[in-house]
Amino acid sequence: MERQVTDSRGRRDEILGIAEDFVPSAGVERLAGLVRESSCAVALTGAGVSVPSGIPDFRTPETGLWANIDPMEVAHIDVFEQNPVRFWSYYRPRFHSLGDKRPNAAHEALAELERRGLLEGVITQNIDRLHRGAGSQNVVEVHGSIATSSCRSCAASYAIDEVNELFDGDGVAICSACDGPVKPDVVLFGEMLPEAAMKAAQELAARADLMICIGSSLIVHPVAGLPGITLDNGGRLAIVTKGPTPYDDHAELKLEGEVDAELGALVAALG
Repeated sequence: MERQVTDSRGRRDEILGIAEDFVPSAGVERLAGLVRESSCAVALTGAGVSVPSGIPDFRTPETGLWANIDPMEVAHIDVFEQNPVRFWSYYRPRFHSLGDKRPNAAHEALAELERRGLLEGVITQNIDRLHRGAGSQNVVEVHGSIATSSCRSCAASYAIDEVNELFDGDGVAICSACDGPVKPDVVLFGEMLPEAAMKAAQELAARADLMICIGSSLIVHPVAGLPGITLDNGGRLAIVTKGPTPYDDHAELKLEGEVDAELGALVAALG
């Protein structure tokens, strides 16, 4: 379900329409109860939350981003530094493919929960900007974002719509200020997650009395450790994702339907 969002009023009307589209199941009603009881709910999202927007996840056989290509050959920091032509031959089309994607009902629902004061914030592993596009304000992007790219030499920053003007004849992005190499502000394989973002994520996880894990297999560390922080501090987990996760036995409930339908129904259940 792909939906255009134009302004705050349009977004509000859109979310009300989303709620009307779905009939809450018993599981969704239970999740709504957990949200009502919570004083600090936090969402943790992975690639699955963006699948209804037309963005493939990573590991689904045949359709996942890594199904037909080794990420270590295209998305590792060593490839960026040693073979930038190879790196950008993958990332430049990815920029274009993400550029026209729009938030879906799952993104919209989370933005609406935050607007109502029912969600403290969103921690996301995604780089696609769709949570912010839906109107979420407190978003911790632990893997960075395609919104900007930066020069590795002089730190000049370029918005995503400016990067296309930086490519040289070999298809490599070069800084217009100093001719240094320009890299997307995303975390590549072989890089550490941004310290400030991880600190913010850990603090949110520690404060949360309810963490809703959405569209994530919860196996990629260190982000996969965040639900454990919530549990260790006495909080509860709810999981909305397809397939097993290491935390299934520790969750109050698990919903395995389409994430846009489940979260749209959550908004409907909350009234």
